[in-house]
Amino acid sequence: MSWKGNCLIAQSGGPTAVINNSISGLIKESLRQTRIKTVYGAIFGIKGVLDEQLIDLGLESRQTIDGLRYTPGAALGSCRYKLQDSDYEKLLAIFKKHDIRFFFYVGGNDSMDTANKIHQLAQTSGYDMAVVGVPKTVDNDLPETDHSPGYGSAAKYIATVVKETGLDLQGIVASSDIAILEVMGRNAGWLTAAAALAKNNREEAPHLIYLPEVAFDRERFVNDVLKVYDKLGYAYVVASEGLTDKNGNYIAAEKATDAFGHVKLGNGLATTLKEYITKEANLKVRCNILGTSQRSAIHNSSRTDASEAYMAGIEAVKLAARGMSGIMVTLERKDHPYYLSSLGYTDLDRVANREKTMPLSMINEEHNNITKEFLDYARPLIEGEISIPMHQGLPVFVTLEGYKRMNLISRKPAS
Repeated sequence: MSWKGNCLIAQSGGPTAVINNSISGLIKESLRQTRIKTVYGAIFGIKGVLDEQLIDLGLESRQTIDGLRYTPGAALGSCRYKLQDSDYEKLLAIFKKHDIRFFFYVGGNDSMDTANKIHQLAQTSGYDMAVVGVPKTVDNDLPETDHSPGYGSAAKYIATVVKETGLDLQGIVASSDIAILEVMGRNAGWLTAAAALAKNNREEAPHLIYLPEVAFDRERFVNDVLKVYDKLGYAYVVASEGLTDKNGNYIAAEKATDAFGHVKLGNGLATTLKEYITKEANLKVRCNILGTSQRSAIHNSSRTDASEAYMAGIEAVKLAARGMSGIMVTLERKDHPYYLSSLGYTDLDRVANREKTMPLSMINEEHNNITKEFLDYARPLIEGEISIPMHQGLPVFVTLEGYKRMNLISRKPAS
Protein backbone atom coordinates (compact mmCIF):
# COMPACT_ATOMS: atom_id res chain seq x y z
CA MET A 1 0.00 0.00 0.00
CA SER A 2 1.51 3.33 -1.09
CA TRP A 3 -1.37 5.76 -0.63
CA LYS A 4 -1.75 8.17 2.26
CA GLY A 5 -4.68 10.20 3.53
CA ASN A 6 -6.85 11.09 6.47
CA CYS A 7 -8.58 8.76 8.89
CA LEU A 8 -12.05 8.84 10.40
CA ILE A 9 -13.03 7.32 13.75
CA ALA A 10 -16.64 6.70 14.78
CA GLN A 11 -18.64 4.57 17.20
CA SER A 12 -22.22 3.35 17.36
CA GLY A 13 -24.69 1.40 19.45
CA GLY A 14 -24.85 1.37 23.23
CA PRO A 15 -21.62 2.54 24.90
CA THR A 16 -19.66 0.43 27.37
CA ALA A 17 -17.66 1.53 30.39
CA VAL A 18 -14.42 1.10 28.43
CA ILE A 19 -15.35 2.01 24.85
CA ASN A 20 -13.39 5.26 25.13
CA ASN A 21 -10.26 3.23 25.82
CA SER A 22 -10.57 2.01 22.23
CA ILE A 23 -11.13 5.58 21.03
CA SER A 24 -8.02 6.71 22.93
CA GLY A 25 -5.95 3.91 21.39
CA LEU A 26 -7.27 4.70 17.90
CA ILE A 27 -6.43 8.40 18.22
CA LYS A 28 -2.94 7.91 19.65
CA GLU A 29 -1.87 5.30 17.10
CA SER A 30 -3.40 7.25 14.19
CA LEU A 31 -1.42 10.34 15.19
CA ARG A 32 1.76 8.22 15.16
CA GLN A 33 1.24 6.82 11.67
CA THR A 34 3.06 8.66 8.87
CA ARG A 35 0.47 7.45 6.33
CA ILE A 36 -2.27 9.31 8.21
CA LYS A 37 -2.36 13.08 7.86
CA THR A 38 -5.44 14.27 9.77
CA VAL A 39 -7.35 12.28 12.36
CA TYR A 40 -11.07 13.04 12.22
CA GLY A 41 -13.83 11.93 14.56
CA ALA A 42 -17.47 11.64 13.50
CA ILE A 43 -20.01 12.91 16.01
CA PHE A 44 -22.94 10.48 16.43
CA GLY A 45 -21.54 7.56 14.46
CA ILE A 46 -22.32 6.88 10.82
CA LYS A 47 -25.17 9.39 11.02
CA GLY A 48 -22.58 12.03 11.87
CA VAL A 49 -20.54 11.01 8.81
CA LEU A 50 -23.58 11.50 6.59
CA ASP A 51 -24.23 14.89 8.21
CA GLU A 52 -20.51 15.81 7.99
CA GLN A 53 -20.33 16.42 11.71
CA LEU A 54 -16.58 15.88 11.85
CA ILE A 55 -14.02 17.14 14.35
CA ASP A 56 -10.22 17.23 14.14
CA LEU A 57 -9.02 14.93 16.93
CA GLY A 58 -5.43 16.06 16.40
CA LEU A 59 -6.38 19.33 18.08
CA GLU A 60 -7.27 17.60 21.34
CA SER A 61 -4.85 17.85 24.26
CA ARG A 62 -2.83 14.83 25.33
CA GLN A 63 -4.48 15.14 28.74
CA THR A 64 -7.95 14.78 27.21
CA ILE A 65 -6.98 11.83 25.02
CA ASP A 66 -5.44 10.10 28.06
CA GLY A 67 -8.52 11.00 30.12
CA LEU A 68 -10.73 9.01 27.76
CA ARG A 69 -9.29 5.90 29.38
CA TYR A 70 -11.23 6.53 32.59
CA THR A 71 -14.29 8.24 31.09
CA PRO A 72 -17.50 6.27 30.37
CA GLY A 73 -20.16 6.98 27.75
CA ALA A 74 -19.67 7.65 24.05
CA ALA A 75 -16.95 10.30 23.77
CA LEU A 76 -17.74 10.87 20.09
CA GLY A 77 -21.47 10.40 20.45
CA SER A 78 -23.29 7.36 19.13
CA CYS A 79 -26.28 6.34 17.05
CA ARG A 80 -28.40 3.39 15.97
CA TYR A 81 -28.74 4.05 12.27
CA LYS A 82 -29.08 1.49 9.50
CA LEU A 83 -27.63 2.59 6.18
CA GLN A 84 -30.15 3.09 3.40
CA ASP A 85 -29.50 2.47 -0.31
CA SER A 86 -29.70 6.21 -0.88
CA ASP A 87 -26.84 6.84 1.60
CA TYR A 88 -24.00 5.13 -0.23
CA GLU A 89 -23.42 7.68 -2.97
CA LYS A 90 -23.38 10.46 -0.39
CA LEU A 91 -21.03 8.53 1.88
CA LEU A 92 -18.53 7.95 -0.92
CA ALA A 93 -18.64 11.64 -1.85
CA ILE A 94 -17.92 12.62 1.78
CA PHE A 95 -15.02 10.18 2.04
CA LYS A 96 -13.52 11.61 -1.15
CA LYS A 97 -14.18 15.22 -0.11
CA HIS A 98 -12.25 14.76 3.16
CA ASP A 99 -9.69 12.34 1.67
CA ILE A 100 -10.67 9.62 4.15
CA ARG A 101 -8.45 6.62 3.45
CA PHE A 102 -8.78 4.88 6.82
CA PHE A 103 -12.13 4.29 8.51
CA PHE A 104 -12.48 2.81 11.99
CA TYR A 105 -15.85 1.86 13.45
CA VAL A 106 -16.21 0.82 17.08
CA GLY A 107 -19.34 -1.19 17.86
CA GLY A 108 -21.23 -4.46 18.05
CA ASN A 109 -23.04 -6.72 15.58
CA ASP A 110 -24.99 -4.03 13.73
CA SER A 111 -21.97 -1.72 13.66
CA MET A 112 -19.85 -4.44 12.08
CA ASP A 113 -22.54 -4.82 9.44
CA THR A 114 -22.25 -1.10 8.70
CA ALA A 115 -18.45 -1.33 8.55
CA ASN A 116 -18.69 -4.28 6.19
CA LYS A 117 -21.02 -2.38 3.86
CA ILE A 118 -18.63 0.58 3.78
CA HIS A 119 -15.74 -1.76 3.00
CA GLN A 120 -17.75 -3.24 0.13
CA LEU A 121 -18.68 0.25 -1.08
CA ALA A 122 -15.02 1.26 -1.26
CA GLN A 123 -14.10 -1.94 -3.10
CA THR A 124 -16.86 -1.79 -5.71
CA SER A 125 -16.18 1.91 -6.28
CA GLY A 126 -12.45 1.41 -6.73
CA TYR A 127 -11.76 3.81 -3.86
CA ASP A 128 -8.64 3.03 -1.82
CA MET A 129 -9.75 2.98 1.82
CA ALA A 130 -8.98 0.60 4.68
CA VAL A 131 -11.99 -0.22 6.86
CA VAL A 132 -11.42 -1.89 10.23
CA GLY A 133 -13.96 -2.68 12.94
CA VAL A 134 -13.17 -2.50 16.65
CA PRO A 135 -15.38 -4.77 18.78
CA LYS A 136 -17.39 -3.57 21.77
CA THR A 137 -20.46 -4.90 23.50
CA VAL A 138 -21.54 -5.70 27.05
CA ASP A 139 -23.57 -8.57 25.57
CA ASN A 140 -20.39 -10.44 24.55
CA ASP A 141 -22.25 -11.81 21.54
CA LEU A 142 -19.79 -10.97 18.75
CA PRO A 143 -18.58 -14.17 17.04
CA GLU A 144 -15.00 -14.93 16.02
CA THR A 145 -13.55 -13.36 19.20
CA ASP A 146 -13.04 -15.06 22.56
CA HIS A 147 -14.78 -12.11 24.23
CA SER A 148 -15.64 -8.51 23.46
CA PRO A 149 -14.22 -5.36 25.08
CA GLY A 150 -16.87 -3.96 27.39
CA TYR A 151 -18.10 -7.33 28.60
CA GLY A 152 -15.60 -7.82 31.43
CA SER A 153 -16.46 -4.51 33.09
CA ALA A 154 -20.21 -5.01 32.77
CA ALA A 155 -19.84 -8.55 34.13
CA LYS A 156 -17.86 -7.24 37.08
CA TYR A 157 -20.54 -4.65 37.79
CA ILE A 158 -23.35 -7.22 37.67
CA ALA A 159 -21.48 -9.57 40.00
CA THR A 160 -20.80 -6.71 42.42
CA VAL A 161 -24.43 -5.62 42.43
CA VAL A 162 -25.55 -9.17 43.16
CA LYS A 163 -23.01 -9.51 45.96
CA GLU A 164 -24.20 -6.27 47.59
CA THR A 165 -27.94 -6.61 47.09
CA GLY A 166 -27.77 -10.29 48.00
CA LEU A 167 -26.50 -9.34 51.45
CA ASP A 168 -29.21 -6.70 51.65
CA LEU A 169 -31.88 -9.32 50.96
CA GLN A 170 -30.34 -11.84 53.33
CA GLY A 171 -29.97 -9.42 56.23
CA ILE A 172 -33.41 -7.82 56.61
CA VAL A 173 -36.30 -9.94 57.83
CA ALA A 174 -39.79 -8.94 56.60
CA SER A 175 -38.44 -6.54 53.93
CA SER A 176 -38.57 -8.79 50.87
CA ASP A 177 -38.86 -12.50 50.37
CA ILE A 178 -37.74 -12.62 46.75
CA ALA A 179 -35.43 -10.32 44.77
CA ILE A 180 -35.41 -10.33 40.97
CA LEU A 181 -32.58 -8.67 39.06
CA GLU A 182 -33.24 -7.98 35.38
CA VAL A 183 -30.07 -7.90 33.28
CA MET A 184 -29.39 -6.76 29.70
CA GLY A 185 -29.16 -9.44 27.02
CA ARG A 186 -31.39 -9.94 24.00
CA ASN A 187 -30.46 -13.38 22.72
CA ALA A 188 -27.23 -14.11 24.61
CA GLY A 189 -26.98 -14.69 28.35
CA TRP A 190 -23.30 -13.91 28.90
CA LEU A 191 -23.95 -10.81 31.00
CA THR A 192 -26.75 -12.39 33.05
CA ALA A 193 -24.57 -15.42 33.72
CA ALA A 194 -21.90 -13.13 35.20
CA ALA A 195 -24.08 -12.82 38.30
CA ALA A 196 -22.80 -16.28 39.28
CA LEU A 197 -19.35 -14.80 39.87
CA ALA A 198 -20.73 -13.27 43.09
CA LYS A 199 -21.43 -16.66 44.65
CA ASN A 200 -18.97 -18.34 47.03
CA ASN A 201 -21.27 -21.00 48.52
CA ARG A 202 -24.70 -22.52 47.89
CA GLU A 203 -26.54 -20.23 50.31
CA GLU A 204 -25.26 -16.97 48.82
CA ALA A 205 -26.97 -15.05 46.03
CA PRO A 206 -27.71 -15.62 43.25
CA HIS A 207 -29.76 -18.76 43.75
CA LEU A 208 -31.35 -18.94 40.31
CA ILE A 209 -30.20 -17.66 36.90
CA TYR A 210 -32.33 -17.72 33.74
CA LEU A 211 -30.78 -17.26 30.30
CA PRO A 212 -32.25 -16.72 26.81
CA GLU A 213 -30.37 -19.68 25.34
CA VAL A 214 -32.96 -22.07 26.77
CA ALA A 215 -36.75 -21.80 26.63
CA PHE A 216 -38.33 -20.33 29.77
CA ASP A 217 -40.94 -22.46 31.52
CA ARG A 218 -43.25 -20.47 33.80
CA GLU A 219 -44.35 -23.38 35.99
CA ARG A 220 -40.82 -24.67 36.46
CA PHE A 221 -39.65 -21.15 37.31
CA VAL A 222 -42.23 -20.70 40.09
CA ASN A 223 -41.39 -24.14 41.49
CA ASP A 224 -37.66 -23.30 41.44
CA VAL A 225 -38.26 -20.07 43.38
CA LEU A 226 -40.52 -21.69 45.97
CA LYS A 227 -38.04 -24.53 46.47
CA VAL A 228 -35.24 -22.07 47.29
CA TYR A 229 -37.57 -20.00 49.48
CA ASP A 230 -38.68 -23.04 51.47
CA LYS A 231 -35.04 -23.89 52.15
CA LEU A 232 -33.60 -20.45 52.94
CA GLY A 233 -36.55 -18.18 53.68
CA TYR A 234 -35.62 -15.95 50.72
CA ALA A 235 -34.50 -16.29 47.11
CA TYR A 236 -32.44 -14.17 44.71
CA VAL A 237 -33.25 -14.52 41.01
CA VAL A 238 -31.27 -13.10 38.06
CA ALA A 239 -32.90 -13.15 34.63
CA SER A 240 -32.04 -11.91 31.17
CA GLU A 241 -34.40 -9.38 29.59
CA GLY A 242 -34.43 -11.57 26.47
CA LEU A 243 -36.09 -14.66 27.94
CA THR A 244 -38.39 -16.44 25.48
CA ASP A 245 -40.97 -19.18 25.78
CA LYS A 246 -40.88 -22.53 23.94
CA ASN A 247 -42.34 -20.86 20.85
CA GLY A 248 -39.58 -18.24 20.73
CA ASN A 249 -41.77 -15.37 21.95
CA TYR A 250 -40.22 -12.86 24.33
CA ILE A 251 -41.65 -13.05 27.84
CA ALA A 252 -41.65 -9.25 27.99
CA ALA A 253 -41.17 -6.93 25.00
CA GLU A 254 -42.46 -3.72 23.52
CA LYS A 255 -44.33 -3.65 20.22
CA ALA A 256 -41.80 -1.18 18.77
CA THR A 257 -38.57 -2.14 17.01
CA ASP A 258 -35.29 -0.27 16.51
CA ALA A 259 -33.69 0.80 13.22
CA PHE A 260 -32.31 -2.69 12.67
CA GLY A 261 -35.64 -4.41 13.29
CA HIS A 262 -34.84 -5.66 16.80
CA VAL A 263 -37.72 -5.82 19.25
CA LYS A 264 -37.19 -3.32 22.08
CA LEU A 265 -36.66 -4.95 25.47
CA GLY A 266 -36.10 -3.76 29.03
CA ASN A 267 -38.04 -2.65 32.09
CA GLY A 268 -40.67 -5.36 31.82
CA LEU A 269 -39.24 -8.81 32.39
CA ALA A 270 -38.72 -8.50 36.16
CA THR A 271 -42.26 -7.23 36.70
CA THR A 272 -43.66 -10.12 34.67
CA LEU A 273 -41.69 -12.66 36.72
CA LYS A 274 -42.89 -10.99 39.90
CA GLU A 275 -46.49 -11.48 38.78
CA TYR A 276 -45.84 -15.16 38.08
CA ILE A 277 -44.66 -15.62 41.68
CA THR A 278 -47.28 -13.53 43.47
CA LYS A 279 -50.12 -15.31 41.64
CA GLU A 280 -48.96 -18.59 43.15
CA ALA A 281 -47.68 -17.54 46.58
CA ASN A 282 -48.18 -14.77 49.13
CA LEU A 283 -44.61 -13.51 48.96
CA LYS A 284 -43.08 -10.04 48.83
CA VAL A 285 -41.07 -9.62 45.65
CA ARG A 286 -38.71 -6.74 44.88
CA CYS A 287 -37.58 -5.99 41.33
CA ASN A 288 -34.16 -4.48 40.60
CA ILE A 289 -33.73 -3.00 37.12
CA LEU A 290 -30.31 -1.47 36.49
CA GLY A 291 -30.84 -0.05 33.00
CA THR A 292 -27.90 1.74 31.44
CA SER A 293 -25.83 1.62 34.65
CA GLN A 294 -24.81 -1.87 33.48
CA ARG A 295 -22.79 -0.38 30.63
CA SER A 296 -21.71 2.87 32.31
CA ALA A 297 -20.07 1.84 35.58
CA ILE A 298 -16.44 2.82 34.97
CA HIS A 299 -15.97 3.14 38.75
CA ASN A 300 -16.22 -0.64 39.02
CA SER A 301 -14.67 -1.58 35.69
CA SER A 302 -12.09 -4.25 34.97
CA ARG A 303 -8.49 -3.22 34.31
CA THR A 304 -8.14 -6.28 32.08
CA ASP A 305 -11.12 -5.12 30.04
CA ALA A 306 -9.92 -1.52 29.77
CA SER A 307 -6.43 -2.58 28.71
CA GLU A 308 -7.74 -4.93 26.03
CA ALA A 309 -10.13 -2.27 24.71
CA TYR A 310 -7.23 0.19 24.45
CA MET A 311 -4.95 -2.30 22.69
CA ALA A 312 -7.74 -3.25 20.27
CA GLY A 313 -7.89 0.39 19.14
CA ILE A 314 -4.14 0.52 18.61
CA GLU A 315 -4.13 -2.79 16.72
CA ALA A 316 -6.91 -1.62 14.38
CA VAL A 317 -4.77 1.27 13.18
CA LYS A 318 -1.69 -0.92 12.74
CA LEU A 319 -3.67 -3.39 10.63
CA ALA A 320 -5.11 -0.61 8.47
CA ALA A 321 -1.65 0.90 7.98
CA ARG A 322 -0.60 -2.47 6.54
CA GLY A 323 -3.35 -2.12 3.96
CA MET A 324 -5.76 -4.57 5.55
CA SER A 325 -9.46 -3.85 5.16
CA GLY A 326 -12.83 -5.53 5.73
CA ILE A 327 -11.70 -6.96 9.05
CA MET A 328 -12.50 -6.71 12.77
CA VAL A 329 -9.93 -6.91 15.56
CA THR A 330 -10.35 -9.99 17.76
CA LEU A 331 -9.18 -11.13 21.19
CA GLU A 332 -7.71 -14.60 21.43
CA ARG A 333 -7.19 -16.48 24.69
CA LYS A 334 -3.83 -18.19 25.11
CA ASP A 335 -3.60 -21.74 26.44
CA HIS A 336 -1.75 -20.93 29.68
CA PRO A 337 -2.06 -21.86 33.36
CA TYR A 338 -2.93 -18.20 33.93
CA TYR A 339 -4.90 -15.82 31.72
CA LEU A 340 -3.22 -14.33 28.66
CA SER A 341 -4.79 -12.85 25.55
CA SER A 342 -3.48 -11.76 22.18
CA LEU A 343 -4.88 -9.71 19.32
CA GLY A 344 -5.96 -11.09 15.98
CA TYR A 345 -8.49 -10.29 13.29
CA THR A 346 -11.33 -11.80 11.31
CA ASP A 347 -13.28 -10.86 8.19
CA LEU A 348 -16.19 -8.52 8.82
CA ASP A 349 -18.57 -10.71 6.85
CA ARG A 350 -17.97 -13.47 9.43
CA VAL A 351 -19.23 -11.12 12.17
CA ALA A 352 -21.88 -8.88 10.59
CA ASN A 353 -25.44 -9.82 11.57
CA ARG A 354 -24.25 -12.88 13.51
CA GLU A 355 -24.48 -13.61 17.23
CA LYS A 356 -22.49 -15.77 19.62
CA THR A 357 -24.68 -17.27 22.32
CA MET A 358 -23.58 -19.20 25.38
CA PRO A 359 -22.89 -22.90 24.71
CA LEU A 360 -25.23 -25.27 26.52
CA SER A 361 -22.21 -26.77 28.28
CA MET A 362 -22.07 -23.56 30.33
CA ILE A 363 -25.70 -23.93 31.47
CA ASN A 364 -26.77 -26.49 34.08
CA GLU A 365 -29.14 -29.35 33.28
CA GLU A 366 -32.01 -27.72 35.18
CA HIS A 367 -31.64 -24.57 33.03
CA ASN A 368 -31.65 -22.34 36.12
CA ASN A 369 -27.93 -21.72 36.66
CA ILE A 370 -24.51 -22.05 35.07
CA THR A 371 -21.61 -24.53 35.19
CA LYS A 372 -17.97 -24.30 36.23
CA GLU A 373 -17.01 -23.97 32.57
CA PHE A 374 -18.57 -20.50 32.48
CA LEU A 375 -16.94 -19.42 35.75
CA ASP A 376 -13.50 -20.45 34.45
CA TYR A 377 -14.18 -18.50 31.25
CA ALA A 378 -15.44 -15.30 32.88
CA ARG A 379 -13.36 -14.89 36.05
CA PRO A 380 -10.15 -13.63 34.39
CA LEU A 381 -12.09 -10.97 32.43
CA ILE A 382 -13.15 -9.04 35.55
CA GLU A 383 -9.70 -8.83 37.14
CA GLY A 384 -8.04 -5.56 38.19
CA GLU A 385 -9.23 -2.04 38.92
CA ILE A 386 -8.89 1.36 37.26
CA SER A 387 -7.64 4.43 39.11
CA ILE A 388 -9.99 7.34 38.44
CA PRO A 389 -9.15 10.96 39.36
CA MET A 390 -11.48 12.28 42.05
CA HIS A 391 -12.59 15.76 43.09
CA GLN A 392 -14.76 16.49 46.12
CA GLY A 393 -15.61 12.84 46.42
CA LEU A 394 -16.70 12.32 42.81
CA PRO A 395 -14.95 11.03 39.67
CA VAL A 396 -13.55 13.53 37.18
CA PHE A 397 -14.27 12.75 33.52
CA VAL A 398 -13.21 14.45 30.28
CA THR A 399 -15.04 15.70 27.21
CA LEU A 400 -13.49 16.16 23.78
CA GLU A 401 -13.18 19.88 22.99
CA GLY A 402 -14.34 19.23 19.43
CA TYR A 403 -17.45 17.53 20.77
CA LYS A 404 -18.17 20.53 22.99
CA ARG A 405 -17.89 22.90 20.03
CA MET A 406 -20.09 20.72 17.85
CA ASN A 407 -22.60 20.35 20.64
CA LEU A 408 -23.05 24.12 20.79
CA ILE A 409 -24.68 23.78 17.39
CA SER A 410 -26.76 20.70 18.08
CA ARG A 411 -27.01 17.92 20.65
CA LYS A 412 -28.56 15.65 18.08
CA PRO A 413 -27.62 14.39 14.64
CA ALA A 414 -28.99 16.75 12.01
CA SER A 415 -32.33 15.55 10.65
